[in-house]
This record gives sequence, structure tokens and C-alpha cells, in this order.
Amino acid sequence: MPYEKVPGGVCAPQGFLASAVAAGIKTPESERLDLALIFSETPCVSAGTFTTNRVKAAPVRVSQANLRNNEIRAIIANAGNANACTGITGLEDARAMVDSVAKPLGIRRREVGICSTGVIGLPLPMKRILPHGETLVQGLKSKNGTKVAKAIMTSDTRHKQLAVKVDLGGGEVVTIGACVKGAGMICPSMATMLCFLTTDADVPRPCLEKVLLEAVEGSFNRITIDGDMSTNDTVLALANGASGAQCIQRGSKKARSFGDAVAYVLKQLAKEVVRDGERVTKFVTVQVKGARTYLDAKKVAEAVAKSQLVKSSWNGNDPNWGRIIHAVGYSRARIREELVDIFYENLPACIGGLVATTPLEKLQAVVKRAKFTVTIDLNLGNSDYEIYSSDLSPEYVDFNRSEYAYWNQARKDGLVE
Repeated sequence: MPYEKVPGGVCAPQGFLASAVAAGIKTPESERLDLALIFSETPCVSAGTFTTNRVKAAPVRVSQANLRNNEIRAIIANAGNANACTGITGLEDARAMVDSVAKPLGIRRREVGICSTGVIGLPLPMKRILPHGETLVQGLKSKNGTKVAKAIMTSDTRHKQLAVKVDLGGGEVVTIGACVKGAGMICPSMATMLCFLTTDADVPRPCLEKVLLEAVEGSFNRITIDGDMSTNDTVLALANGASGAQCIQRGSKKARSFGDAVAYVLKQLAKEVVRDGERVTKFVTVQVKGARTYLDAKKVAEAVAKSQLVKSSWNGNDPNWGRIIHAVGYSRARIREELVDIFYENLPACIGGLVATTPLEKLQAVVKRAKFTVTIDLNLGNSDYEIYSSDLSPEYVDFNRSEYAYWNQARKDGLVE
């Protein structure tokens, strides 16, 4: 590991506090953590990226507005309800959630980001959320990072967090902490999940924005599980400068070191999202080489990584390179069929667009693994691209057949008829 790993997640950097409670957002009787707060004791510089879906949840719209108008230093987040497609009421509820912590924290509404994840279309059960504002603030501690990572889980089977110390040179050390949630509705196009990143580095906003955008492009924009993009995708980064290290200037050597570390943290978390995908059994790296352009390489990688036929064959331990090359062909990238080579790990399955001589049982042995790499060499240029994907299982279909049971509780709450 290139960096020193430290415990604490989003609370690992100096000056960050967190808390989480069980508000019973999905089920009143549940004791599962589902409402969380992150807070910096000092003002922050902030940056964010958000879903490119044209249907945007109320918390996304509120966070975008607050980020444009101010520097965010607190984040309130809930699981169990996306507060998406909830109209004016949804926006009012999102602002009320912000106010529920902004007032007891003694900060302005515009200094708070908000995120929600869960079922789309249901109004938030505000009667179970708002009373916890004061509780969240009173419970703020420097050792609650893991609680935040657990509170934002939905169909995740485990919490995902990482924190590292980064030597910027000259004896200056800063810490970066992050947590992420995501298991379903995962498809490259910003980041189909929620991610919160904190750091005690002193970073000007233009530098932090550049670092975050580049890190997201190399991590969360390169994962796919089911090809679906959420309405709530959000990555928020907060930097409070509490380490005492000198300000990181854009374009400097320190900025490159800091950017590399952020990219590393987000890439590791992105891989964990795929590994924890809904009912997946395989983690597959798809590498494209030899493309004429970067865009061509990306088109091929995404076409293969998203193909339901390809992903189904991986689930069945079938090294069906024919499904891969057909996806290469419809990717709209510039290719020549007679030049395409396909490998499972280092074993050729297809050479020059034709079946290779590798015994089938050797290829099958690779695909039976829980982790393997598929390499596609277009032999047309020097551009490459890498994406992380998974298999598609019958259990995934069964798991996602219905979530309307959650509407029954909403009816009991009088939120819907």
C-alpha cells in the first residue's frame, strides 16, 4: 500500500466530528443507523460532483445550491428514502433537514450539504427525522466515522471506508478520510453512490475541485454493476486545513501528491462498491488497449462491462469471448475485426478476431475465480482504458423484483394514500 492506512474514516482528519442515530426512516421499529451528521469544527473549503441524471433528487438540488453559494462544513445524510420525485414538498423537507442541524450547530443553512438514499417516490417521514437534529449535534464525536459509514448503507452488505496519511514533503503530513455507500444502481456517469471525503489539508477551492473531478473520473466513473444511474449520486469533499500544513497551491508538487492520494482513496472505495454489488459473485477488470483514441477505448470498455450477456456468461463461468467481441463491435468505436485480440488474464481466447488455441478448460478455470481481468487489444493505436465490472446473477434479479413493500409503511405514516 503506497500510503499509511489509519482508522477513523471521515473522522480520521483533524477537526472532523460525526454522529449517527437510528431514526427508523424505513421502519419505525428498526434499530439500524440511518441518519448521520459530519461536521468540521472550523470552516471548510468544499467541492462536489453530482448525478448527471436529468431527474435529480431534492437533496441533490439543495446541496448543489448550497455549494454554489457557500463553503460547506457539515453534511447530513439519511438512508432508507431517496427524497426523489417528491416535488416542492421534497425540497421543503430537504431544507428542513438542513435547518434541523444548522441551527443547533450555530451555522448558516448554506454551510450544510444534504444527501439521501433509498426508495424513490416516497415522501420523507419527517416526524421521525426532525426530532433527531439536536441529538445528532449533541452526539458529535471524533471517533464516529464508522457510524457514518454504516448509517448511509442501503442494500450494502458491509460499510466501506478508508483513511490514509499523506506525506506532502518537508515533514508536512495530512490525512484524507472517506466513506462510500453503493451496491445497486451502479453505472459510470459521475458516481452512482454517495461518498463523503474529508481532509485536514489546506486546499484552495479551485485546487480541491480539480483534484476531486480527476479522482472521480478515475474511480467512480469507472465502475458498473447493473448499468443504472441513480437520481441521488453525490460526492462531497471538505477540507478544513486543521493539519497546520502549508496551503497546497494548484499545479505544485504538493498538489500532485495530494491529488494522487485522493485518487487512490476513491479508487479503492470504488472497487469495494463493485465487490459489494447486489448479489455479485465476480469482480472483473476490463482493460482495453491499442485503441486509436481515449474515447474509443472508453466506448469499448463500457460496452463490454455493461453487456448483460457478457455479465451473465461470467456468472455461469463461461469464457464466451464471442459475446465480448460482439459488444466491441456495437460500441461505436473504430475497430477492425481482424485485429481484435481478447485475453482472460494472460490466456488468449481470441486472436485476430478468430478463436485462439487455448484449451477451453484453462479459460474456464480463470472465469471461475472471484476476481479476474479481461483484456481487449484493438491493435490500432496507443490509447487504453480500464473499468471495473461484475457478473449478473439470478439472485440479483430476485433481489430487485419488488421494493413496493416500503409503501405499506408510508401509508401507515399517512404520507401516501
